[in-house]
Amino acid sequence: MYRTAASRLRSLKGHGGNRAAARFASSGAVVNRSSSSGGLFSWLTGERSSSLPPLDFPLPGVTLPPPLPDYVEPSKTKITTLPNGVRIASETSTNSAASIGLYVDCGSIYETPISLGATHLLERMAFKSTVNRSHLRIVREVEAIGGNVTAMASREQMGYTFDALKTYVPEMVELLVDSVRNPVFLDWEVNEQLQKVKAEREEILNNPQGLLLEAIHSAGYSGALANPLLAPESALNRLNSSILDEFVVENYTAPRMVLVASGVEHEELLSIAEPLLSDLPNVPRPEEPKSVYVGGDYRCQADSAKTHVALAFEVPGGWHKEKEAMILTVLQMLMGGGGSFSAGGPGKGMYSRLYLRVLNEYQQVQSFSAFNSIYNNTGIFGIHATTGSDFVSKAVDLAARELLAVATPGQVDQTQLDRAKATTKSAVLMNLESRTVASEDMGRQILTYGERKPVEHFLKAVDEVTLKDITSIAQKIVSSPLTMASWGDGF
Repeated sequence: MYRTAASRLRSLKGHGGNRAAARFASSGAVVNRSSSSGGLFSWLTGERSSSLPPLDFPLPGVTLPPPLPDYVEPSKTKITTLPNGVRIASETSTNSAASIGLYVDCGSIYETPISLGATHLLERMAFKSTVNRSHLRIVREVEAIGGNVTAMASREQMGYTFDALKTYVPEMVELLVDSVRNPVFLDWEVNEQLQKVKAEREEILNNPQGLLLEAIHSAGYSGALANPLLAPESALNRLNSSILDEFVVENYTAPRMVLVASGVEHEELLSIAEPLLSDLPNVPRPEEPKSVYVGGDYRCQADSAKTHVALAFEVPGGWHKEKEAMILTVLQMLMGGGGSFSAGGPGKGMYSRLYLRVLNEYQQVQSFSAFNSIYNNTGIFGIHATTGSDFVSKAVDLAARELLAVATPGQVDQTQLDRAKATTKSAVLMNLESRTVASEDMGRQILTYGERKPVEHFLKAVDEVTLKDITSIAQKIVSSPLTMASWGDGF
């Protein structure tokens, strides 16, 4: 039986081989015929053809476009202020898409004891039902043009953005303005989002680092910046549509709004947006609520194998003291840090001081990194550490040691500073390649400075940072009161 099967197999292989040979032979014949007669096949194979001209011969009646310039100057930001105080800003780009944002000088610092948590809930209520549209219609209109909408709440500003192709700019502006100006805050939608905020609060327990940043603000500041960005549990049973509506009416006024667009001609944006925003009430801009840094301590006991701890100090001045803000940014890059299992090699921060001096030396430390939060008139700078409960006190000592080291003349060399400055400039330039980030940068700068400063201005400020500047600001940091927050059972 096996002999019979083998014989049949050899027979089949023999017939298959003959057919394959015939196929290859006929293919060779086709090649030979094509080569001899010229035509498309010979052109594709690079052979000479009598019927097609050479590629370096200009075609009759075809005019070549002018070559692209070696350097294209970045578009300048144009700003127009409407009579009621609304500012409209834009810059053009070669991108086929546009990013449009409406930013409001209003955040959690403007909340009162009654409206505490309103900005967090407003972020969740963005692009819900308006006077003119249901939530379903908004979703359908955004999807119909392949767009993307987002909302962001921070301590000092609110932002609403819309990304889509440039051809839909009129629809984008109209929907964006309608969503921000005319929300109706239906009770069932508000209650639905309150339930999601409650679920979000439960999920954030898995992110102790975010909790520590909130704790640093509530313990370190007295006044507006102590207001939590995350709606407190006590506010969830009190917030309702009336409180949201009153908060919007009081704070979403013309002088505190700026509409920005990346990738849109300014005259086009102005012609679309002016009729939609010119009737906003021109209410005098209120004074920014006061915040005083006092320092403090916050501890949260939790049954966990890891303990998270953060040490923070104030850096007065904020963005309004621009030079110090840029020095602080470079200092954060200089100290750096990250997780003990960070991948990617030297380009991912392996040369930063906290990586070399802590993470590479102490296996008990799981993460160790510098952080900062800068606001209009103040800022905080600190170190966050994650380690086992038996190593917490040592981790705190290491954080203090590193802060004191950068405050000591001669402890930071020029090579480290140059690397930190190059990393800072690289991060700035790479972020601004995104049209969404460029749009956000326009909006936030105009709210803070009243103008948008060119990127070269900030790059120059980074270049001017010296070793003396680093030492000076580090000394100022460690001389302010300490704020410490911890999560876990290490204390």
